[in-house]
Amino acid sequence: MAGVVQQIRQTVRHHSARFEAAIPLIASENLLSPYAKELLISDFHSRYAEGLPGERYYEGNEDVDRVENVCLDLARRLFRCSFADVRPISGTVANLAVLKALAEPGDLVGTNRLANGAHISSASFGAFGLRGVKPVYYAWDEERMTIDVAKTREILKAVRPKLCLFGLSVFLFPQPIEELRSTLEEIGAKGWYDAAHVLGLIAGGQFQDPLREGATVISASTHKTLPGPQHGILLGETPDEETVRRLQSAAFPGVTSNHHLHTMAALAVSLAEHIEFGRDYARQTIANAQALAQALYERGFEVLAPKLGFTRSHTIAVRVAREGGGETVAHRLADAGIITNKNLLPGDASPKHPQGIRLGTPELTRVGMTEKEMVRVAELFEMLLHRGPVDGGRPRGGDRAQTPRSRPSATVRCRRVGVPVLRLSRPR
Repeated sequence: MAGVVQQIRQTVRHHSARFEAAIPLIASENLLSPYAKELLISDFHSRYAEGLPGERYYEGNEDVDRVENVCLDLARRLFRCSFADVRPISGTVANLAVLKALAEPGDLVGTNRLANGAHISSASFGAFGLRGVKPVYYAWDEERMTIDVAKTREILKAVRPKLCLFGLSVFLFPQPIEELRSTLEEIGAKGWYDAAHVLGLIAGGQFQDPLREGATVISASTHKTLPGPQHGILLGETPDEETVRRLQSAAFPGVTSNHHLHTMAALAVSLAEHIEFGRDYARQTIANAQALAQALYERGFEVLAPKLGFTRSHTIAVRVAREGGGETVAHRLADAGIITNKNLLPGDASPKHPQGIRLGTPELTRVGMTEKEMVRVAELFEMLLHRGPVDGGRPRGGDRAQTPRSRPSATVRCRRVGVPVLRLSRPR
């Protein structure tokens, strides 16, 4: 077994070295600060704390309670809300908690289609199916890459869903929850906003403000545009006491038992950092996405929504049918150390063979890149996909097991300058 352990350690080290030399453009990934990361290997990792602070089922949770109360206070401050729960252990688990709290099996729930950018948790094979709710799909404006408000208003009035989910996995522009607010009130539906992708942009004041626009509850993961650990969160402005009770009961014992105390502690640090640095970080993340989209467009790539400035978030959607399709392009870029993902786009005929890729700028922004580096990244796309030698849809000599130093993209990767952290005394 010693050999197996050593092999695992070497593989993880290889992975780390690969990403140190890579250009990571996954919209759903980011980096933890050193202060947050060190808490992941603290003794919190070994402990249980079922229930709410002060109401635990286990002894020895005094310090856990202190940290969780700080985490809750920071969340309420950052998002200007009265309710927060940090017990969901992921974004999908947070979504399950909302579904358990606010919907019953057989209920109708409004949502976007997967082909229009929705997350898989809203599919019949995801959290929706697990809870047994039936999706009601919004009308979609493909040119504007958002919900068609007028047509969706008629759909909602006709079928009257109990709950309406807003939020996307390909999240280019704000969702029109405010425009549909009066309709939700008219039909008696609660607004639910999945902010997993844009949580840090909302917290930084650079995106829409769902709790002021009509959402009863926000669910989210905490590791995308909010550079925190992989965890989940629930937020609400002024939900009634019954809604709070149902959400808390859904979080525990509904969909979690122990809520991964080490990641909760790391989240507390990440929230504090975002209060300090989040506005500037969110602003630069969006500026980088817009700069990268513009630079790719100028180099002949089919970037979606050009008439609208491509994006108002961290995400860019690029149709790459001419370059070989999403899977082929993602592989070719990965061979060169540029990490992306294939993605279904509106109009794609098959979810198994999407014609798009999704790009995101959270991680490159986190290590200090700005607009000028985005232009260089676009130049690499052009070199690899429009001018590079091709053999059967893959670059000649392409080897996905190349060492990081051999990748042509390594020259553009900025030295990791260190992510912003609060100037605190290091724990002794």
